[in-house]
Amino acid sequence: MEFKDYYKILGVDSDADSKAIKVAYRKLARKYHPDVSSHHDAENQFKEVSEAYEVLKDKVKRAEYDELRQYGGSQREFRPPPGWQSSASAGGDGGAHQQRDFSDFFSSIFGAEGGPGASGFESRQPFNQRGQDIETELPIFLEDTLAKESKKISYHLPHYDNEGRLHEVKKTLNVKIPPGVVDGERIRLKGQGAPGIGNGAYGDLYLRIRLVPHPLFDVEGHNLIITLPIAPWEAALGGKVTMPTLSGEIKLTIPANSQSGQRLRVKGRGLPGKQHQGDLYAVLKIVMPPINDESIKAHWQQLAELAPFDPRAEWSDAL
Repeated sequence: MEFKDYYKILGVDSDADSKAIKVAYRKLARKYHPDVSSHHDAENQFKEVSEAYEVLKDKVKRAEYDELRQYGGSQREFRPPPGWQSSASAGGDGGAHQQRDFSDFFSSIFGAEGGPGASGFESRQPFNQRGQDIETELPIFLEDTLAKESKKISYHLPHYDNEGRLHEVKKTLNVKIPPGVVDGERIRLKGQGAPGIGNGAYGDLYLRIRLVPHPLFDVEGHNLIITLPIAPWEAALGGKVTMPTLSGEIKLTIPANSQSGQRLRVKGRGLPGKQHQGDLYAVLKIVMPPINDESIKAHWQQLAELAPFDPRAEWSDAL
């Protein structure tokens, strides 16, 4: 099988830190998300980017991948070395049929926790057997958690033809996203899984929620965090600034004498919770304007003389 260079897929160097990997994934995940992308191969690109991030965000998987990358990265037809067994593939639950759309390459390294060969369906089934449970990932934008309309999803079900041969058929559903879902949560849709054999009941469909990273907001539980850049005079004097939320812009009051790193709470502007709405926290970041002429520099010099201030005064108590 073809070796997959996950670093190249995300467009990062092999020594990139976790922050750079996360930023690259955020950008590409939104670029190729099938709901918004016009790219002709958006769905496959999104799956490939998600698979790369699944490996590189995890320290154990990344270390094992880096080891194999040295071994087989230059091979045209990649095969794990003899005796290879990934620690990340051990301990699977052996439960629902995993449709995580991971590649054969991923499965060959980390086990069949999502590879095409992990269907778990046998060509012969006893009569009157309940249908297989199906599990598939559902990537959603943070904005989708606020939406009231249903979201269309598609997934594949096993189907036996009249000659007993196994095929897969595509099924489409309109699903209402329950309020309060969090990343990784598993939602059960009863009777929407694989058909039973004979008079057996249908299996269930399990949706694994995956929140697509937002370019501005980080998620902490049901709260949202945004870094809010402010000018030095806004920090010193206070005032109102315009800032985005998931449901539109608001005017936020900046208190006088604000500091970098200070968190301002906007109640009820976070993600929906099962019992109450989360909050939005604006983390202030003072941004210095460029000093590109002498007159601006003179004003800063005048301020330094009029308002002497030592930001490191507290060090004297520790020395």
